[in-house]
Amino acid sequence: DKLPKTAQAKDHNAIFKDRCCFHRSSAGETMAWCESVDTLLANKDGLAAFRTFLKSEFSEENVEFWLACEDFKKTKSSTKITSKAQKIYSDFIQADAPKEINIDFHTKNHISQNISEPTLSCFDDAQRLIYSLMAKDSFPRFLRSEAYKELVKKQENRNQKRWLPFL
Repeated sequence: DKLPKTAQAKDHNAIFKDRCCFHRSSAGETMAWCESVDTLLANKDGLAAFRTFLKSEFSEENVEFWLACEDFKKTKSSTKITSKAQKIYSDFIQADAPKEINIDFHTKNHISQNISEPTLSCFDDAQRLIYSLMAKDSFPRFLRSEAYKELVKKQENRNQKRWLPFL
């Protein structure tokens, strides 16, 4: 009982996760999103909730750029590398791009100079900047948002009903 509530909850989840047939918690997942922006981005529902939140703040281009870069880094074909790089550049980087991301002049200029012969790492610096912006700025606001609090509350209520089906 001397543990903080979050630690107690984690211990509780660890103890019951594999033992209890009623515990199929996406509440645990929803609450786990607060652990890190990586946990959030790696979870399909977390990513969807974060995107919706970013849309409400008119900054969804950040997560869209980050996802485009993640996809781009998995590209195998050299012709696809060129076409995907051009698409990312025209969508997110070039001046007046429809989803222009907010990156510094030096990073933008470096990409512009190298886009004619793109490599799989050509967007790494920009992706790091955008990731950092999301992690330090958007992510904490998401965790404080009513939308996130509502999701956690809904999941907690669903879990209570699973534990106590007679309610």
